[in-house]
Amino acid sequence: MNTVLFQECVRYNRMLKIMDESLKSVKKALKGEVVMSEELEGMANSLFDNMVPAMWASKGFLSLKPLASWIQDLNERVTFLTDWIKGGTPDVFWISGFFFPQAFFTSTL
Repeated sequence: MNTVLFQECVRYNRMLKIMDESLKSVKKALKGEVVMSEELEGMANSLFDNMVPAMWASKGFLSLKPLASWIQDLNERVTFLTDWIKGGTPDVFWISGFFFPQAFFTSTL
């Protein structure tokens, strides 16, 4: 189970780092501090349209939710992992909260 937890933490931390860096870049581009690239413009448009930016979706978990619901889901997933780390292995697992639920099943069989 520790392997599954470690793999999930690595995936979420990687995604959160990309989210952090890209949001900072968009903020700088909107202020005119850096050049607004096509990628940053696409991200800004996605945020405005309540859509998950492509660069996040490519590194994130599979979901068809709009951005606001996707962020709420992300927060719940991170809370699940944080509770697991702080409180030990849970009695019940939120299977769909994993990046790749099939990895959970193969590692526990």
